[in-house]
Amino acid sequence: MEGKLAMAWVLILCVATVPVHSEYYSDSVPRAPAKEKKTHLHFFLHDTISGNKPSSVMVAHANLSSQGDDQKNPTPFGSVFVFDDPLTEGSEPTSRVIGNARGVYVSSSENKDLTLTVYADYGFTTGKFNGSSISVFSRLPLTMAEPTHELAVVGGRKRFRMARGFAELKPHYFNATNGDAVTEYKVTVFHY
Repeated sequence: MEGKLAMAWVLILCVATVPVHSEYYSDSVPRAPAKEKKTHLHFFLHDTISGNKPSSVMVAHANLSSQGDDQKNPTPFGSVFVFDDPLTEGSEPTSRVIGNARGVYVSSSENKDLTLTVYADYGFTTGKFNGSSISVFSRLPLTMAEPTHELAVVGGRKRFRMARGFAELKPHYFNATNGDAVTEYKVTVFHY
């Protein structure tokens, strides 16, 4: 019996020391400096809200009776849209598709000027950046007084790991009645 008790204590002491030597992280080591790259991207995004096959769909909206004229707006305040918009080389819908933008945008301004808050991943499906993507998270005020708009690039995948930068957006086509739009993107991305 004493032998079993002694053996049990030895096992308990051995097991008790295991957590001391196992950590949830490894030692930090300095990394070799990688050369930062700068990439320019140019494409068009086609956001279709109307029709039989929309690429952007409203999934929630505010239940406000005070919206008045805002009910006629295709993107009233408080509306949440999810989208899977094609990215093309040219502005025409028949242009070569190079990827898609997937994400969420929220109509986030109570005043007459439309402001969207955008959370999106722009994935590329052809060419040098096939399988790579950039991520944006930014406010997008869409005032007609400004000829261009800007989104912040905050990350990326594969070829765009650790990405940061900006996307300049220029409206190419906008239908104020149904909200359909084609937007030109000129993106500057810094990555490793």
